[in-house]
Amino acid sequence: MKAIEIAEETGPQIALRLVRRDEPTPDQTLTGGEGVVVEVHATGVSFPELLQTRGLYQVKPPTPFVPGSEVAGIVRSAPAGAHVRAGDRVAAFPMLGGWAEVAVAPTFMTFPLPEQLDFAQGAALILNYHTAWFALRLRGRLAAGETVLVHGAAGGVGTASLQVAKGLGARTIAVVSSDEKEQVARAAGADEVVRADGFKDAVKQLGGADVVLDPVGGDRFTDSLRTLNEDGRAVVVGFTAGSIPEVRVNRLLLNNVSVVGAGWGAYVLKHTEVNQQIGGELHALIERGVVAPLVGARLPLEQAADALMLLEERRATGKVVLDVRT
Repeated sequence: MKAIEIAEETGPQIALRLVRRDEPTPDQTLTGGEGVVVEVHATGVSFPELLQTRGLYQVKPPTPFVPGSEVAGIVRSAPAGAHVRAGDRVAAFPMLGGWAEVAVAPTFMTFPLPEQLDFAQGAALILNYHTAWFALRLRGRLAAGETVLVHGAAGGVGTASLQVAKGLGARTIAVVSSDEKEQVARAAGADEVVRADGFKDAVKQLGGADVVLDPVGGDRFTDSLRTLNEDGRAVVVGFTAGSIPEVRVNRLLLNNVSVVGAGWGAYVLKHTEVNQQIGGELHALIERGVVAPLVGARLPLEQAADALMLLEERRATGKVVLDVRT
């Protein structure tokens, strides 16, 4: 099969190569046991793959390896008793190996792909939307009627979080850096949009936030805490800005606010039943028309390096997807 490998940890422009590899077998899941074999039609591009090209991600397979954590396609085979079967359209999370024509995912990380979504949207569904649901509802305790502030609101996690928050009955405020990204955030359902420069004062004028979802980190985190209303929660999802912020805990004490970590991947691997719970909740939002992943750039598999550079240079909006089969 055709695949993209990370051959060395030298950055996205050098590390990748197009190769031919043997197709994986059902027993080649990262969690053990027999998995679902998927004929991949589209695969997602995410920040972890960018980090892996430099050896900076917490998952560090020996090189060369095939990256790619999320795919959409058609089931070739599934274990007996699985909730999907050969011929089904699915979105799946193999964790690695997705940048290839065939991938294997654990059954608990494989989900029927609703007819409303195409394969590119399916490749945008699991990492971002499951993270958004986990961060907002399970970790952030978001309730209907509350206000959510979303950083990086035009990106994959950001657009997913806006849609999930709207589905949960929340008011949404998006933080963006340009007019183009504002249009993307509004398309994802943002009720209000503010610029990253000076966002704190703008959000406070809008009444503050009950939940802040932050996949960016960096210097803006302290100002995020200042936007929180009493009993507010700042949910930490990642650090795409590169630096990990530090919190002066007196701010939490004086304002009665909380900082909450949302490490979706580590959690759901230990609590596998949560995956199907989240999948069911998202399926209901898809049926309602609330969740419909916004796909930005779509490139052929051979242009994986160009796709990663969109993330590197902060030019990506929505989800970046590689088309494996056209």
